[in-house]
Amino acid sequence: MNKQNKITRRQFVTRTGQILAASTLTPLLSPLIPSAETVPLLSKKEAKYWKRLPEKRVECMLCPRACKVDDMERGYCGVRENQDGTYYTLVHSNPCSIHIDPVEKKPFFHYLPGARTLSLATAGCNVNCAFCQNWEISQARPEQTDNINLPPEEVVRQAVDNGCPIIAFTYTEPVVFIEYCYDIAKLGNQSNRKSVMVTNGYINPDPMKQLCTVLSAVKVDLKAFTERFYKEIVGGKLQPVLDTLKLLNQLKIWYEIVYLVVPTLNDNPSEITAVCAWIKSELGVDVPLHFTRFNPMYKLKNLPPTPIPTLERCRDIGRDVGLRYVYIGNVPGHEGENTYCPSCKKIVVQRIGFRVLQFNISGGKCRFCQTNIAGVWT
Repeated sequence: MNKQNKITRRQFVTRTGQILAASTLTPLLSPLIPSAETVPLLSKKEAKYWKRLPEKRVECMLCPRACKVDDMERGYCGVRENQDGTYYTLVHSNPCSIHIDPVEKKPFFHYLPGARTLSLATAGCNVNCAFCQNWEISQARPEQTDNINLPPEEVVRQAVDNGCPIIAFTYTEPVVFIEYCYDIAKLGNQSNRKSVMVTNGYINPDPMKQLCTVLSAVKVDLKAFTERFYKEIVGGKLQPVLDTLKLLNQLKIWYEIVYLVVPTLNDNPSEITAVCAWIKSELGVDVPLHFTRFNPMYKLKNLPPTPIPTLERCRDIGRDVGLRYVYIGNVPGHEGENTYCPSCKKIVVQRIGFRVLQFNISGGKCRFCQTNIAGVWT
């Protein structure tokens, strides 16, 4: 351990106590038990964003894959099916995972800190990340998951009844259940429930624009900054994700970026410098960037967890480039979880894991020096 990283025994005991208190006082994952029953049936609702082709074929226009699908076949995501020349979503009102989470778990650090989210997902994804933490449902077809019959109005009711001001589309890939997301978010807005999306950003511009008319915030997983990584590890392409980020910036919806740091694959300092410089030049210095710790999962169990010094180096690079809000994720108790005022450098939001310990922002400004702190705070 470097000398600068050493802590005293008293600091260690204090930090450990804070982490235990955070995990004890606020459950990190509370299962929600809906009133509806588990059902084996698939939904059948005509999908959006597709066009007819000759001989009962269809072309999906939702994401950059542009799947051309024969009659009685499905697209890459496995949840959208061509039936007699009409394209259907099989997962509308048919989630397979529902929980109550803190918004910090998504993670959103600059969007309503401490708020509870009703978080849900259906089966399916339009990429196949080798490190996916939810692969049992993201890489499954809806016949292979335990699904709940939960229409949009019931989702909103559950959010209200459970004191959740936010509904989050997360865990798998919301792009593939976009119709469900849209209908929930539209209804949620009528009941003062905000909706947020946790996405890989692999989506075409028109669907993203329409969804953003009912969303309040978006978190994008930028998985690397090379096409090679996207091709070999993700099963997709980088450029469409960059285009999505630029679109979100143009739409002026609140968004944050997560970069999962995978040892030996996307942690080269030159790549980290390049991605930080791109964010600064194309998106601005106020976009929160989370460098998150990788843990061995799915097809990448041969790699070790990301060393904490690697994450600290990434954070230092981001701040040296000029980004104002750069975080370290999946390391509870690290100072890199806190939000610091870019002017006076004092802590304006202190966190331990998913728990907010201090909140020193008033009217969107630092309480100490009145500097504007980018985000949605109330």
